[in-house]
Amino acid sequence: MSFEKVTFTNSQGKQLDARLEFPTNQVAHTYAVFAHCFTCNKNFSAVRNISRALVNKGIAVLRFDFTGLGQSEGDFEETNFSSNVSDLVHAANFLEDNYKAPSLLVGHSLGGAAVIFAAVELDSVAAVATVGAPSSPAHVQHLFKSSVDEIKETGKAKVNIGGRDFTIKKDFLDDIESKPMKGILKNMRKPFLVMHSPQDTIVGIENAKELYQFAHHPKSFVSIDKADHLLMNSEDSTYVGNVIAGWAERYLEIPKRQKLKTAHQVAVSIGNEGFTTEIVSGNHLLIADEPTGFGGNDFGPSPYDYVSSGLGACTAMTLRMYATRKNWDLQKVVVHVDHGKEHAPDSENTSTVKKIDTFKRKIEVFGNLDEKQRNRLLEIADKCPVHKTLSSEAQIITEFI
Repeated sequence: MSFEKVTFTNSQGKQLDARLEFPTNQVAHTYAVFAHCFTCNKNFSAVRNISRALVNKGIAVLRFDFTGLGQSEGDFEETNFSSNVSDLVHAANFLEDNYKAPSLLVGHSLGGAAVIFAAVELDSVAAVATVGAPSSPAHVQHLFKSSVDEIKETGKAKVNIGGRDFTIKKDFLDDIESKPMKGILKNMRKPFLVMHSPQDTIVGIENAKELYQFAHHPKSFVSIDKADHLLMNSEDSTYVGNVIAGWAERYLEIPKRQKLKTAHQVAVSIGNEGFTTEIVSGNHLLIADEPTGFGGNDFGPSPYDYVSSGLGACTAMTLRMYATRKNWDLQKVVVHVDHGKEHAPDSENTSTVKKIDTFKRKIEVFGNLDEKQRNRLLEIADKCPVHKTLSSEAQIITEFI
């Protein structure tokens, strides 16, 4: 996984801090925005795990800190639910202006309620998924219910949520009480996934039932059995991310990749963008690329990396085969290979002699081996077939098909 640290501006001109994560071995086919839970931030464990599960399925994910939280600018006490929705819309606009408009919105807890409201405003969004979301934004009042009267009487109060103090203003209460979820969901008209734990003690399972009832088809519900509201168990949050990715595939525009086939030992295919190359060898699919510094996307090893890998693999296999035949206690072999261009050791005038391809191989062997056995293994390393191929003359015959 690769990522970029980015910022974008909200409606009040504040810079919001974000992290945009990309798949490691392909161009992202979809962009998504993740909305974190109330008073959480983009680095909360459940947010990270769900996002990374999506990234592993080819979806680039933008996760950001809402105004006044995490590393984003602004004052939390000046925010409300409507400003959260606005932040989401600005996050989507940032992606559209700089990368690609998001097709998927994912929200956790109150962030789930926010993505529903934001989806109505974003034409690019093709699917919406919520995790432990309330069926009304006003549900969040239970987190500071002992201070509600004080907030209404004095205009604000300091409340403790998750061990941290936050100031909540009356404007926040008025705002969440004015947001009718039922009407919004009836107008959303987009594929909708509700994920909720029956054991959720913060936002009860009845909220999932209401969200499901409010929404139009196509809609789906998946139970996150035995999970807590914040998905503190990493297995739960990873499961959630995998389910969302699988569900969303039906509604996202994912380019169909034509499978490369060949009757030969190896086939290699490259398109007209960049250096990303697909390799088929028997039943195995590999990716080759160049580093970003050479104009590639770094989605896979370079061609010379594969050559070095072949040498290393062949060396390790040859040592394994020899030690097994000799019944030696060789428990593990690690082969390190570097490739470059260097002058031959016997070059007399390095200023005029052409550099040659040079592979530097370093071998680690583990096991109960004496010095004589170790030295013999070093000799056997030079007898591996790929070593012989690279150090001898070869011919390449090329023709058009």
